Amino acid sequence: MRSIPAPLHVLAPGAVGGLESVVRMLAEGQHARGYRVAAGLVVEEGSEPHPLGEALRGAGIAVHEVPVRARAYLEERRRVRRLCRDLGPTVVHTHGYRADVLAASAARSEGLPVLSTVHGFTGGGLRNRLYERVQRRALRRADAVVAVSRPLAESLARSGVPADRIRLIPNGWSGRGSLSRPAARAELGLGPDDLVIGWVGRLSREKGADVLIAAVPALPRGVVISFLGDGRERPALHAQAVSLGVAHRIRWHGAVPDAGRLMPAFDMFVLSSRTEGTPIALFEAMSARVPTVVAEVGGVPDVITSREGILVPPENPEALAAAILSALDDRDAARTRADAAAHRLEHVYSADAWLDRYDELYHSVHSEMTTP
Repeated sequence: MRSIPAPLHVLAPGAVGGLESVVRMLAEGQHARGYRVAAGLVVEEGSEPHPLGEALRGAGIAVHEVPVRARAYLEERRRVRRLCRDLGPTVVHTHGYRADVLAASAARSEGLPVLSTVHGFTGGGLRNRLYERVQRRALRRADAVVAVSRPLAESLARSGVPADRIRLIPNGWSGRGSLSRPAARAELGLGPDDLVIGWVGRLSREKGADVLIAAVPALPRGVVISFLGDGRERPALHAQAVSLGVAHRIRWHGAVPDAGRLMPAFDMFVLSSRTEGTPIALFEAMSARVPTVVAEVGGVPDVITSREGILVPPENPEALAAAILSALDDRDAARTRADAAAHRLEHVYSADAWLDRYDELYHSVHSEMTTP
């Protein structure tokens, strides 16, 4: 008879994002199945309770905050190691750079199996590339590494992660509810008759907000662009919008917790990223039956096809503008694609099948660790 899994999810959460959404869906789904699931959140010492921790506690999940000082890496490792010793999880499941490097090492020192889910790499400047190299080296020591998209799995194998430890498990969708269109628009301060294109994500280069802004001059003057998210690129993006004369057509909403519930506010969702894994924001748009125009990067083409949305090459504002105009010109076709996308989400990316795959993997790494 199988034992009940007792996973410990460890991450250093950002304010909001796809990684945090995936961890929440995974932990809540596992808790509903009777897992003895816990979450270890590495947070800055003295910070306010993290929204992810509050959400998980509200779902009945044990949350343990690991407060650390900036760059106190040895202290962080010791505290995670102590948490592992106190909880005795059957597997430590890490998410993100810091957890893959420090928490995974702490868990191994306690003799615990380590599973990492790689949600994607951001690329960017020299420092980010250095962090990515350290993370990839650390992943070689994990007992199993989950890639959320096919290109990501191939990239991990090329960087030296043993192929027999890599598992391709695209993200699943738990079907969270959303607000009505009037309520979502009211919360965002959008007019009931505005023609709104929505964009959701971190304002950093890999997410390609600048590509959408570059496309705005070619769009009808009545179109409003609604950005949900924040990040280091926001000042440069605002300056870009001013230089193109379109700043008055853009709404900056900042970081919005649980942004997916606001998808019905949009007439169209645009994903203009330079790189992606399996984006949760796309799932949220599909679930809300919002027509989509998406960059053909990472795992996106595996999630959505031309039957469910319009795909465009990345970093191509002209192609992006043309696709948006096409969708605006034929609203019936756009709605048909959106309905097909919702159907595909329900039948291909169901939470039950997703949780089943993780369940098998947990038992596999645990049995390998405990078998003499």
